[in-house]
Amino acid sequence: MSLKGLRFTLEIDGQEPDTFAVANFRLIQNQSYPFVMSVDVASDSFMQTAGMLLEKKATLTIWQGVIPLRYVTGVVAGFGMQENNGWQMRYHLRIEPPLWRCGLRQNFRIFQQQDIRTVSATLLNENGVTEWTPLFYEDHPAREFCVQYGESDLAFLARLWAEEGIFFFERFAADSPEQKLTLCDDVAGLSQAGEFPFNPDTSAGAETECVSMFRYEAYVRPSSVQSQDYTFKVPDWPGMYEQQGENLNGQLAQYEIFDYPGRFKDEQHGKDFTLYQMDSLRSDAEKATGQSNSPRLWPGTRFTLTRHPQKMLNREWQVVQSILSGSQPQALHGSQGKGTTLGNQLEVIPADRTWRPRLQNKPKVDGPQSAIVTGPAGEEIFCDEHGRVRVKFHWDRYHGMTEASSCWVRVSQAWAGPGFGNLAIPRVGQEVIVDFLNGDPDQPIIMGRTYHEDNRSPGDLPGTKTQMTIRSKTYKGSGFNELRFEDATSNGYPQKYQKKISLGKYL
Repeated sequence: MSLKGLRFTLEIDGQEPDTFAVANFRLIQNQSYPFVMSVDVASDSFMQTAGMLLEKKATLTIWQGVIPLRYVTGVVAGFGMQENNGWQMRYHLRIEPPLWRCGLRQNFRIFQQQDIRTVSATLLNENGVTEWTPLFYEDHPAREFCVQYGESDLAFLARLWAEEGIFFFERFAADSPEQKLTLCDDVAGLSQAGEFPFNPDTSAGAETECVSMFRYEAYVRPSSVQSQDYTFKVPDWPGMYEQQGENLNGQLAQYEIFDYPGRFKDEQHGKDFTLYQMDSLRSDAEKATGQSNSPRLWPGTRFTLTRHPQKMLNREWQVVQSILSGSQPQALHGSQGKGTTLGNQLEVIPADRTWRPRLQNKPKVDGPQSAIVTGPAGEEIFCDEHGRVRVKFHWDRYHGMTEASSCWVRVSQAWAGPGFGNLAIPRVGQEVIVDFLNGDPDQPIIMGRTYHEDNRSPGDLPGTKTQMTIRSKTYKGSGFNELRFEDATSNGYPQKYQKKISLGKYL
C-alpha cells in the first residue's frame, strides 16, 4: 500500500535539475554499514559520461505533492550506460555516502594515546567525511597503542567502533538534503519517528503512513560472555570479566562465550568490552520484519507500533535494516499510464536495548619483523623503568626516528627473575627483531637483535669466525668492555679486556 501523490527527483552537482528522470531506485541501509542506493534514470541527454558524474554529489528527493518527505544525499560511486531507444538514454547510478571513500584506502599506521573520537576524526576528515558527529553516552578512554595493520580505513574504524560498542548510521535532516554520519553507543541516541498504525489493507493507495505487515521472531543465542586478558604491569591481575545476557525468553543459560585475549589491559575496558560483546551476540535474539509505506523509517530511528491485533507487538521498536524501493515508470517513454509506488522493507528489534555490531576479526601479524630502536636526539640509551625501548617500524610512514615512534616495547632477555637474570638494553639505532603476542599488532615484543650493514659485529669476519665475543660500549664514549673466547684449534684460551669491572657479591 503506497502513499498517494508520490514523485521522485534526482539532482547531481554540475547537471541541470531536470537532466535525469528517476525510473526506479533501491536504497539498502543496515546499521553500521554504509548505505547503497541504486538508481535507474532516463534522460534526453545522450552524452553523459563517467567523467561527468563519478564522485559528484547526488541527492534523491521523495515528494508527496509539493512536500519533500525525505532526502538522501551521497556520492556517485558507479555509472553505467543502458538502453538508448532513440527518445531517451537510460543510465544506472550507484550512490553511496562519503564514508564509502574510507573503504578505498589501505594503510599501516600507528595511533598512540588517542581515544576513539580522535582516531575517528583523523581518518574521517582525511577521507572528506566532514559531516559527522559523535553521540556518546559512555566513556571511551584513550588507547595506549593502536595499529591499523593492512586494513582499509573503513575496516579499521569499523573494528574499533565494534570493540567500543559503537554503531553508526546516517542522520537525515527532515527539511533539507543535509545529513550527518552519526556514531552512537546507546539506543537513547536514536531519532523518534512517532507512532505507526498497523494496517494490513493493501488494496489501495493510502493518505497516511502505516505498517502493513509485521512478523515477530525469537531465537536462542549465547547467554553469557566471559573475557580474559593479561598485562605484565599487574601480573597477578585476574583480568577476567563476565556479563550475563538479558531477555533470555526461557532459553537455557548455559551458552557461554569465553574470549581470550579480550583486547583490553585495564578494568574499564574489560568491563565495557565484555558488555558490548554480550549485547552484540544477542542483538537479533528478538526481532521482527515488516513492510511500510513510509520513507521515514531507517536505521537510526525508532517508532511505536499501534493497532496490531497481537497486543504484545504494540510497543516501541528500533530499525536496524531498511530496504526502500521506489518505482516511477512514467519517467520512461511509453509508460505514462503507470503510477508511482514506494515500499519499505524493515527489520527491527525492541527499543528497550542497544543494538551493537559484532566484533570484527583483528588482523594478525604474519611472523616477526625487524625495527630500529629510537630515542631523543643525542641519546644512546633510551628506556623506561621496565627496560622497555621504543622502535621505528619500517612500514611506519608517519613517525620519524624519534622517541615518539612507538609505544614502549618490552624486551625479551635470556634470563629474567625477581632482581636477578640477564639485562642487555637495545641501544638507539640498533636493529631488533620484533614479534607480536598472539599475533596482535598492538602488542609488540622484542625477541632478538641483529646486525646490519651500518651496524657491524665486533671483530673482522670472516677472519675472526672462531671468536665468541661479548663487547659493550661506553655510554657516550668510545671505550668498551669485552669478554672474548678464542676457539681456534691452536688457541683455546679466553681473553678478557676491561676498563672497569664491577663485581657483585656471590657465594
